[in-house]
Amino acid sequence: METMSGTEGATKTDVVVQPQLDDGDHDRFSHYVKRKSIVSSAVEGHAVEALCGKKWVPSRNPERYPVCPDCERIYKGLE
Repeated sequence: METMSGTEGATKTDVVVQPQLDDGDHDRFSHYVKRKSIVSSAVEGHAVEALCGKKWVPSRNPERYPVCPDCERIYKGLE
């Protein structure tokens, strides 16, 4: 076993971080939605519509998923 200098008895290890995914999370994306729709959904539980046309009631943290390629393309076209 290779040990790290200065730490007696410790072994050299590579740390691999893998996101924990719920069932079906592998095909989920974060979407661009109008700001006022997000507020309405959070307060009243209404569905929102993304720039790509997807409609759903948000319930997950969008930071866990990659951005929808269609939403991103449409958003960049609006700038």
